[in-house]
Amino acid sequence: MKFTIAGTQNISRDCMVCGVKNPYGLKTRFYETEEKEVIAVFTPQAVHQSYPQVVHGGITAAILDETIGRAIVPHTDAMTFGVTIDLKVNYKKPVPYDVELKAVGRITSYNGRIFEGTGELYLPDGTIAATAEGKYLRRALNKFTSIEFIDEHWFKPKDCPTEITIGGTEKSATED
Repeated sequence: MKFTIAGTQNISRDCMVCGVKNPYGLKTRFYETEEKEVIAVFTPQAVHQSYPQVVHGGITAAILDETIGRAIVPHTDAMTFGVTIDLKVNYKKPVPYDVELKAVGRITSYNGRIFEGTGELYLPDGTIAATAEGKYLRRALNKFTSIEFIDEHWFKPKDCPTEITIGGTEKSATED
């Protein structure tokens, strides 16, 4: 599956999922597709394991939750997020660490304040490792965090691929 990328989403310094300075975080990057889906790209490490060589199911749930929750951004703006009301995850395959993984999330229903979405976590060969569906409350970022966080710890990465492929290779270009 190939996706044309329309842009990249903000990340932060300390978040467990996207924080670039969190030593135990996933350091996930989030990209918006032309179809207004969100793709998460990350590489879990041994510190994220449950059973030997397998990522903990809570990490799988966290990445799917964040990806679906961020799927509201292409429909609104970079300062609007989803706060989880309900999340159901179905685990299908063990998830390895030390390999690049991708998750895709999308909105399936948008009712003003409440939205619903679905997502999938893909193994490198394109096999679906887990699926999720969730319900979220749409909230402005400044309603649940400080201005200091927004001004100093919330930023858009400069690099952005032009295309992402799931189950194959991808072409990339730098976006200023």
